[in-house]
Amino acid sequence: MLAWKIAPALATGNTVVLKPAETTPLTALLFAEVCEQAGLPAGVVNIVTGDGSTGALIVNHPGINKIAFTGSTEVGKIIAESVAGTSKSVTLELGGKAANIVFEDAAIDESVEGIVNGIFFNQGHVCCAGSRLVIQESISDEFIKKLQKRMEKIRVGDPLDKNTDLGAINSRAQLEKIKELALAGDAEGAERWSPECSIPNKGFWFAPTIFTGVTQSHRIAREEIFGPVLSVLTFRTPQEGIDKANNTPFGLSAGVWSEKGSKILWASQKLKAGVIWANTFNKFDPTSPFGGYKESGWGREGGRHGLAAYLKGVIHE
Repeated sequence: MLAWKIAPALATGNTVVLKPAETTPLTALLFAEVCEQAGLPAGVVNIVTGDGSTGALIVNHPGINKIAFTGSTEVGKIIAESVAGTSKSVTLELGGKAANIVFEDAAIDESVEGIVNGIFFNQGHVCCAGSRLVIQESISDEFIKKLQKRMEKIRVGDPLDKNTDLGAINSRAQLEKIKELALAGDAEGAERWSPECSIPNKGFWFAPTIFTGVTQSHRIAREEIFGPVLSVLTFRTPQEGIDKANNTPFGLSAGVWSEKGSKILWASQKLKAGVIWANTFNKFDPTSPFGGYKESGWGREGGRHGLAAYLKGVIHE
């Protein structure tokens, strides 16, 4: 995400002040060393660490002309209110509750692999994580059994070990949020399942988890968990599947799984999401714009659209 902000800003002739999340500053500090080694002039890229109060000072500083933010919808709204009435431009890449819609004609084994990658990649700490599986009822039983069998092979452990599939949660606070929403799923009647796995004693950990029997009213179907938790909803007709996928205040991304091209095109036209993948998930093309609908953000990153956000005026051919 750092590169998504800094690269277009530098390419269009700007200087940058970057504040990483307070729980994950080390990669940004390492990037500062890389900039220094590359011979970038002093003051072109500036890394400032701190919590939300530091971010607020940057957002409200009169010398800042453009704000680019990736994070929660709640903080995004605060930033939008802060810059309202000023000349500052802003792009916001906010929360998500992405749905992977699996139709009955999908290739099941390939779809299972895509679902696993979509939600458990980076411990689910991904804005566009596929945290909802919306699956056609006729194949749901077979699909869930194969999904569980695949989850049993997920290796939980040291994130610096190349053989690890699922690493640690990034903070105690985030782990507590994940636990809270998982307990809400239990209390509201969803059925929790996790594979047997060895959890390290040190650090913050949450086993890969799926909830079945989820309805639209469940908190785990509505709120962004930002962790390795998948909610499973079923549908009978294709339109019902689209309606369930769209029934969210978010609209960052979605996935469609089907062997029929016509059904994929139909679904992609109906889905209210900024990025829609077909028979894959979380695959990015830097030349293509990325961004969300509804409470998932303002503006686009990547491609010509992403460059335009860092310019005063319009990009011409």
